[in-house]
Amino acid sequence: MSWSKVAETLFAGARREKTEHGEHGCGDGRVQYERNGNGDNPALAQLRGKLSDGLARNRINKTELARRSGLGRTTVSEAFQTGGPVPSAHTVQTLAHALKLPAGELLALRRDADTGGGAQQPAPGRPIGQWEPHALEVHPAGPSTRAPGSDTPGARVLPGYVERGHDLVLAEAVRDAAAGRSRMVVLVGDSSTGKTRACWEAVQPLAAMGWRLWHPFDPTRAEAALDDLHRVAPKTVVWLNEAQHYLDRKAGERIAAALHGLLTAPERGPVLVLGTLWTEYAARYTALPSPGGDDPYSRVRELLSGRTLTVPDAFDAQALATAEALARDGDRLLADALTRADSDGRVTQDLAGAPELLHRYERATPAARAVLEAAMDARRLGVGLYLPQAFLTDAAADYLTDTDYDQLTGDWPERAFAELAELVHGKQAPLRNTTPRPRRRPPTPSPPADIPPPAAAGPMFRLADYLEQHGRTARRPLCPPASFWHAALTHLTRPDDLNNLAKAAQARHRLQWAHHLRHRAADHGDASALSELAVMREEAGVREGAEHLARRAADHGDTGALFRLAVMREEAGVREGAEHLARRAADHGDASALLCLAVMREEAGDREGAEHLVRRAADHGDTHALQRLAVMREEAGDREDAEHLVRQAADHDYASALFRLVEMRELAGDREDAEHLARQAADHGDASALSELTVMREEAGDREDAEHLARQAADHGDTGALFRLAVMREEAGVREDAEHLARRAADHGDASALLCLAVMREEAGDREDAEHLARRAADHGDTHALQRLAEMREEAGDREGAEHLYRQAADHGHTHALQRLALMREEAGDREGAEHLYRQAADHGTLAYTWWPNGLDPDGTPTRPWQ
Repeated sequence: MSWSKVAETLFAGARREKTEHGEHGCGDGRVQYERNGNGDNPALAQLRGKLSDGLARNRINKTELARRSGLGRTTVSEAFQTGGPVPSAHTVQTLAHALKLPAGELLALRRDADTGGGAQQPAPGRPIGQWEPHALEVHPAGPSTRAPGSDTPGARVLPGYVERGHDLVLAEAVRDAAAGRSRMVVLVGDSSTGKTRACWEAVQPLAAMGWRLWHPFDPTRAEAALDDLHRVAPKTVVWLNEAQHYLDRKAGERIAAALHGLLTAPERGPVLVLGTLWTEYAARYTALPSPGGDDPYSRVRELLSGRTLTVPDAFDAQALATAEALARDGDRLLADALTRADSDGRVTQDLAGAPELLHRYERATPAARAVLEAAMDARRLGVGLYLPQAFLTDAAADYLTDTDYDQLTGDWPERAFAELAELVHGKQAPLRNTTPRPRRRPPTPSPPADIPPPAAAGPMFRLADYLEQHGRTARRPLCPPASFWHAALTHLTRPDDLNNLAKAAQARHRLQWAHHLRHRAADHGDASALSELAVMREEAGVREGAEHLARRAADHGDTGALFRLAVMREEAGVREGAEHLARRAADHGDASALLCLAVMREEAGDREGAEHLVRRAADHGDTHALQRLAVMREEAGDREDAEHLVRQAADHDYASALFRLVEMRELAGDREDAEHLARQAADHGDASALSELTVMREEAGDREDAEHLARQAADHGDTGALFRLAVMREEAGVREDAEHLARRAADHGDASALLCLAVMREEAGDREDAEHLARRAADHGDTHALQRLAEMREEAGDREGAEHLYRQAADHGHTHALQRLALMREEAGDREGAEHLYRQAADHGTLAYTWWPNGLDPDGTPTRPWQ
């Protein structure tokens, strides 16, 4: 049988199959169409017939055709399937090439088929107002993007928008489009710099004008664009987010040509084409080809010419100021991001990367999660930004369960660190390898011989800022396990890191680890650790050793160590030794030690000795000493000398000296000059002068002037002035006025004013309103509010209500409330409950009272005697 006969037989079979579905043959060999639920229109039926003819002529089946064409088997099958979707232009062209059929003719049939055999289809896209920004690939921001209690995508939350320089250019393009001129703008920048969000904000004015938005996406971005760009109607935004998916490779040249036609054909406009590109793609597409080389992006380069707009990586000072204003107005997403990104301005990257960073942590392998948690604990307990890999590796061991630990392989550290180095949006990684910048400082004398040089740290890693902040909250009540403390003692060499961890261990009643870490910090020259050891030696009566350690601390910059020893000697009655140490402190630059001794001598009745020490402190440059001496002269009745000394102090410290003059003038009855000097002090940064003058006027009964001055003080930054005035009015029985002033103080940011109101309401018996105000104060950051209210309930005998409020205070971060709860449990005879709460307080780092004189082990069990 000839191949023409075979083709006719197969084609006849195809006609019979289609007739069964409602199609009928006709004399000219074309397939006609009778519309029903499963049929094809005439153009589509004819297209499928020509493809079937080509299949038969080439003696292959659909499986072989899929292999030859590179298309998927489903795509090939659907192209032949009666009642199936219209195949894409890309599919038709590829099949035509594989079957050696005329592509132009088949594409024409496809276009006719796509319009329903001549019937008009709706233009692509839908009204802008029907789109949800995240559906257009605007990155979600923050850990949760849905409004509470809502499951609808439309309820997702976006942070407030901060306009920047590129937004002005986008707005101009939108105005042109609205005026009837087609425009195209492609925003170029690195990942998560705010490109897509900028496009979304830009098109909002067009929504009210009836514009549509089309996002070519299905089945692929390039195929969707190739198939439907010819159908784009006027007043349409063509949304080409991640434009490399449209402009890359062969399809890119065809799409660029189609876009050029769309933009330059007057009858098709106005349209607005908006796209985004990463910097590296823009550079690739716009680069000129080498002489004689291939030019794969000639049409793309022409299309992009003059149509790209760079988006900077970071917010500039003006944008940061705008973001901070939005944060102050209640935008919590921006406020949260600014706590991490304010220094480098990478606010959009932080917002975009935060959700994925959290997901990475939650879905990490056990080993990677253990490393992350060790890093979180290190940062929240005071270790610096750069964490040695050796420390993190050893610290991670006890963060693993026994099962996970037993399943570790020899290469687990490499695999864990590689997992944590993978980037998310904004070029962030949960834990990234980093190299600390060298510190460029003037040469200093060689370190003392008794301090060994720091050991080589090896690779260093930095925890993502968002995960660090998450760890500070989520892991706040947890004490790190033993492997963490051991790794710190073994691998950390920076004195500050060691001393901070020593303090953290002490606060958590891990006394043994605190002891060893403090000594290690001292061995590495940490002045604070040396000072602590000096005090401990002094308290133990080892004075010579204490003084030696204090001198070492002073040599390393902590002159306060000598000062503290001086005070301890003075209190012990060793006056000569105290003065000796105070002079040494002054020689090291801490003249306040002499002044402190002077105060102590004065309180002991030795005015002459006190004045002698004050003058020595002044000779060492302590301007506060001059003021103190002025007070002493004032109290002795020598006002002229007192004012002379204050004016000397003013030459060194204008604002605080003026404040003292204000007091002196007010006491002398010179009210006009006192107020003038107080305003001068406020103008020089000391708003407390106005505040103190407020109190003096209030005490004198001049309430109107007192409130006027308090408001001036608040305007100069001293919000406490209104609060103190409110307290005075309350004490005077003017409660309505007091409440008014307290609320004004709260409006100025002084949450303690709300606590004051809560106390007032509690004392008046209005417990419900008192609790409400205390909670408001806690929400404004005053965690003492609920604690104070709980104490008041306890004092009133309402133990149940007090315990309820103490628990709320602990939930708000006021962990001292745990100790009070523990004591209440202990007093009630619930020893087990009390011990549990005391351990919680210890893990929070706030234990002040303990049953465990030798401390606790990291796992919370009592430490055996070790000293």
